[in-house]
Amino acid sequence: MVIRRIRRLVRLVVPYPRDLSLAWSTIKGRKGGFVGSFVAIAAGSAVITACGTLLVSGLGTGVAPERYSGTAVVLGGQQSFRLDETSQVRYSERVTLPVDKVAAVAAVPGVRSAIGDVNVEVSVLTSNGDTVPGPDGFPVFGHGWSAAALAPFRVRDGRAPAAPDEVVLDADLAARGGVSLDETVRLVVGSIPSSYRVVGTAAIQGNGLDRQSAVFVTDDQAARLSGRPDRVDAVGVLAAPGATPEQLAERITAAVPGVLAHTGTGRGDVEFLDVGAARSLVVETAASFGGTMVLIVVFVVASTLALSVRQRRRELALLRAIGATPQQIHWMIGAEMTVVSSVGAVVGAAPGVALAFVMRGVFVLAGVMPPDFRMRVGLLPVLASLVLCMTSARLAGWLVARRVAKVSPVEALGDATVEPTKIGWVRLIIGVVLIPLGLLLTFGNAVSPGDSAADTAGSAVLVFVVALGCLGPQLLRGAIVLFGSRLNRQSTASGFLAQANARTNSKRFSSATIPLAMGVTLAAVQVFGASTAIAGAQHQLEDGLRADHVLTASSGAGVSPGVVDAVRGVPGVAVVTPVARMQVLLTFPSEDSTATKVFAAQGVEPERLSETMDLAVDQGDIAELHGEAVALSRVAAQTVRARVGGTVDLRLGDGTLVAPRVVAIYENGLGFGDVVLPNDLVVAHTTARVDAAVLIRSVDGTDPQALADALRGVVARYPTVQVGDRQTFLAAPGPGGSGDWALNLLFQTVLLGYIAIAVVNTLVMATTARVREFAMLQLIGASRNQLHAMMNGEARLVVFSALLFGSLATIPPLIGISLGLTQSPVPSISLTGLSAIVAITVALSWGAIRVATRYALRQAPVDAIGGRE
Repeated sequence: MVIRRIRRLVRLVVPYPRDLSLAWSTIKGRKGGFVGSFVAIAAGSAVITACGTLLVSGLGTGVAPERYSGTAVVLGGQQSFRLDETSQVRYSERVTLPVDKVAAVAAVPGVRSAIGDVNVEVSVLTSNGDTVPGPDGFPVFGHGWSAAALAPFRVRDGRAPAAPDEVVLDADLAARGGVSLDETVRLVVGSIPSSYRVVGTAAIQGNGLDRQSAVFVTDDQAARLSGRPDRVDAVGVLAAPGATPEQLAERITAAVPGVLAHTGTGRGDVEFLDVGAARSLVVETAASFGGTMVLIVVFVVASTLALSVRQRRRELALLRAIGATPQQIHWMIGAEMTVVSSVGAVVGAAPGVALAFVMRGVFVLAGVMPPDFRMRVGLLPVLASLVLCMTSARLAGWLVARRVAKVSPVEALGDATVEPTKIGWVRLIIGVVLIPLGLLLTFGNAVSPGDSAADTAGSAVLVFVVALGCLGPQLLRGAIVLFGSRLNRQSTASGFLAQANARTNSKRFSSATIPLAMGVTLAAVQVFGASTAIAGAQHQLEDGLRADHVLTASSGAGVSPGVVDAVRGVPGVAVVTPVARMQVLLTFPSEDSTATKVFAAQGVEPERLSETMDLAVDQGDIAELHGEAVALSRVAAQTVRARVGGTVDLRLGDGTLVAPRVVAIYENGLGFGDVVLPNDLVVAHTTARVDAAVLIRSVDGTDPQALADALRGVVARYPTVQVGDRQTFLAAPGPGGSGDWALNLLFQTVLLGYIAIAVVNTLVMATTARVREFAMLQLIGASRNQLHAMMNGEARLVVFSALLFGSLATIPPLIGISLGLTQSPVPSISLTGLSAIVAITVALSWGAIRVATRYALRQAPVDAIGGRE
């Protein structure tokens, strides 16, 4: 008995060859009935394969090192903060190492030499004032000459630098600028230019620099230019004969605490911070979005299979009536799903790889991935997609086969004649319970304070979407009763038939309408949630920015603090406020443990701050922003549960842990960032040690043009600094970065694209399956025009119901998002976005129904009435 049960269980999971042979025969005989399931699985496989390819690329590839190409091991600081065992957050600034680590590493057995390296971003100006660019817009970095051995660079012409005012250029940079030996160039560090004599050019043997340019000065001069003479950015290790990189990495990390060893391609993560950040982002987003898509694929495939099984009710009922057992029904449907899902998953793999490269392109356009980040295409993502799709299809097939398999043969035949109108009580209860739960998540600010209130309100949309899925047939039946007569004239035969069909076959209608409503809900929350945040930030910026003029950097890392002192003495200048930016991490109590969130921060000087930047302070005094002090936005303060006078655990952009005292809480966090720190504290812990901008407020009555001319005259000795008006600051990327919106748009587009495919797929399946119904209506006197009019009436019901249910499910989350972000219950609704959602909804549903109707009416009624169900 036990062995028999085990065999039955195994057969449910792994079909026998004869089951697969029978399934293949069934599929060949009913191609139309399985096309919908095949399309849903193939599209799902493409998305999962794309996410898997991105994930594998993030874990195993990157950008090969250039200046560190000659090293065995590269040592860097801990560039990430680990949130838990599976996730971590990258610091936005470079984490440096103490200079004494170099000697400690050099003493490890197997190390031939250890060389400390610093990276100082510079702008190179020729004698006639032209800026020499890096390759393809990449930056130029200055280093100490000893670090040239890490590539290794060899002197091609001239000699190595020996005096503080001597420099060696990489050969490609010298060629691009037309610079020759003994010529004088200016190196601009931050905004401060200094003159150097070119004493040599150098090149890497057999290779060039593709994503940077290098200039070399003496080691002492490089340390002075970096502003951190006691720190190094990285330590390059040259191996002694017989020592492998892996062995050296283990020895060094065991002997020297506080360093991370990188070998192979991982060396590029230390050399290029953007590569390490991109790898981390790709892994995190691909894993998160891929997991979400697996759930969506399961839902869509299950919905498609349910429709397919309902269309085969008579066939399955007949099988039960002639003696087929429930196990045989399960075996048959399981074998069919195995064949369809395996073929669909394989077919979707190639488009999935192409989709991965498209997604990579969007990452690059958004500025969160370097253009030379390599993709790794392999079999692992395809195999993972195959397993997930087959498992999803088998699970969905088992769920939809349960109802047919468990009823008696007599009940099966009777049930096949009329579509059931009631939904299960468990499904009904779940749908009803989810509505108040979604409202609680949306408006329960006491449960989800701060930015979690907006995030939770946005996440609550998934609860309403699931509620729609559970209550769909009942909701659709109610909408037909209330609005059906207004959408379709009952005086006409086509209008009467459209409403009667929709009322009688509400389950069939809901299988197409509810996914469409879900797509409307998800699209509306994404589009209008983003527009609410953008409009709120823009409003706060425009109202809060009081500066008349803005200084920014045309090239290089930013504006040096020395420029601030220079412009303060200009006649007509009332207030000067330097603004530095970084991302910080706040750690705070959360339930039984702690949580850490990333916030956009800016560093300012508090003196007369409200005259250049109005943060709308609600509590405390921004004038106390000195030393280890911090001001938080209302959203951030609520999130971390901070109060004026208390302290917070804050990690600066380079990982430095501080515990500043909260001196103020303000409202305009969307426009100016959620964290405000003293300017000198932020500048000291940024990689380049510069400001992003300088805000200038003029004395009342000062001529703006005259002041602008005076400012240009003062900053003329700073070649990379330019004078602009307040629009320069308004148009610059916000403190939160400019790439997040693009990534959200990318993933939502992929998600909604898959839902659109599923909706069209379902509508086509539901319509083309009515061939015999259309034939019978024609035989009893209905014309083809009347049938088209009937289907137009049904399309109106589908479109109206989808927009109605989607709008109802969208309203609470949008109100919650708006309350959480702006304290206003009125979200910002984009007319363009609204029109696009309505147009796409109409095009998808109406277009699919019209095309499918034409296909279903292609046969003569006499031939179609006797055809297959």
